[in-house]
Amino acid sequence: MEEIVVSSAIVVMGVSGAGKSTVGRALSVRLGFEFIEGDQLHSPHNIERMASGHALSDAERMPWLRLVGAAMAQGRTDHRGVVAACSALKLSSRDVIRHLVPDAFFVALEAPIATIEARVLARRTSLLPPALIPSQFAALEPLEPDERGVRLDATLSVELTVAAVVRALRAQR
Repeated sequence: MEEIVVSSAIVVMGVSGAGKSTVGRALSVRLGFEFIEGDQLHSPHNIERMASGHALSDAERMPWLRLVGAAMAQGRTDHRGVVAACSALKLSSRDVIRHLVPDAFFVALEAPIATIEARVLARRTSLLPPALIPSQFAALEPLEPDERGVRLDATLSVELTVAAVVRALRAQR
């Protein structure tokens, strides 16, 4: 376990297929934090809507984002810290999480659309159908310079990505 953490609440964000869950789980193990899979907090309505090939509206997404933020706040209370996998594509989405977890640190995983499409097509199961990948890229708002976090290449290995997050956390000290 690392003793370098500036924030005990970390969101691994990006489009579907960027590696949020894989990196988030590995990071949570490295730091000794709880892991929250944001997709498991979606309502049945949201899951059905995405499965039918429809992107969620901001109104449909907001209750889910509040659940992710609340789970992170509770996880940080119950555990040493928390890492959540959550798309958090828009600044407004990240603001919802920050409202509940003001010191959240965001890890933005970025890759070209062709890489993401190939990853999603290779999956056996996916919450988001490949047809919705372009809508995710259209909605994506990169981290702003004043947001706490780091932007990373999602094509790096999990080990290199986790190491880069740890370096970014150390730099935040």
